[in-house]
Amino acid sequence: MNEVMDMNDIKSMTMEEMEEMILSMGEKKFRAGQIYKWLHKELADDYDAMSDLSKKLREELAAARPLFGVREIRRLESAKDGTVKYLFALHDDNVIESVLMRYKHGNSVCISSQVGCNMGCKFCASTVDGCVRSLTPSEMLSQVYAIQKDCGERISNVVVMGSGEPLDNYEALLRFIKMITDENGLNISQRNITVSTCGLVPKIRTLAKEKLQITLAISLHAPNDEKRKALMPVAKAYSIDELMEACRYYFDSTGRRVTFEYALVAGNNDGEEDAMQLCALLKGMGAHVNLIPVNPVTESGMKRPEMKNCERFRDRLIKGHVNATIRRELGSDVNAACGQLRRSHLNN
Repeated sequence: MNEVMDMNDIKSMTMEEMEEMILSMGEKKFRAGQIYKWLHKELADDYDAMSDLSKKLREELAAARPLFGVREIRRLESAKDGTVKYLFALHDDNVIESVLMRYKHGNSVCISSQVGCNMGCKFCASTVDGCVRSLTPSEMLSQVYAIQKDCGERISNVVVMGSGEPLDNYEALLRFIKMITDENGLNISQRNITVSTCGLVPKIRTLAKEKLQITLAISLHAPNDEKRKALMPVAKAYSIDELMEACRYYFDSTGRRVTFEYALVAGNNDGEEDAMQLCALLKGMGAHVNLIPVNPVTESGMKRPEMKNCERFRDRLIKGHVNATIRRELGSDVNAACGQLRRSHLNN
């Protein structure tokens, strides 16, 4: 599902690429910096806003290099906590989801990296209809930009944990990280970027070699191969031991602690034995586990445990010297879980 980036997509260009482009048009090199600032700092949606460019240059750019962004087609705002779920349309009319989450420490945005997902995780609505295509860097950036403009407040944290498998869109992901953390753009710290993966072991090892300071979050969801294979098809390709070895390699290479996402499914992976196995699996890794009571997905038939059972599971992990928290639920009244809003839109 990976796609070669269309080099007409100017918003996906790095500063260096934009300088090459502007010189090839017979313009002065500094024009590239002006355009880049308009796109990635001023968050301009069209060339007409770029008032320090000549009309001729604006017209040439508009004709040759259309701006690909996102268009809001629906939004749901939580009455409980102010979380906003966005349904965005792309230029080809595919739809994706993004979420704005407000915390005391700042505003966080969860973005999608693909239209749908091919990974087939049983508890996720994003994957029900498979992956249509991967997103370009500009489409990933545009989700953050559109939400920052909409809320009128700075976005300080970005989580690539919406629809799609980010490491299945690897080159676009790397370019997105480079551009969202660029001092000429929003300049979000790498340490405030989290990338989630269901466990593509070779790509985790490749990512480790990039020496980025982002947080890697692993969708684990089971303490052993048997249960993980039942929940996540990727486990049939990479064993849990291979995955843990890759996570240790990532930590050794980057110095960045790996976090683990664990969706608690009633009667499936939430028992005492599961907790004990998870403690043994993560022993000595200094890992943090985010426990997530599963969001019911009609197609899966999975149910969430009662909160007392979630707390019992958390306490067992802590007793076993594994740092664990139950994720604070945001936007539960607006279907803020991955894939739910898009799926309801497609079914209408």
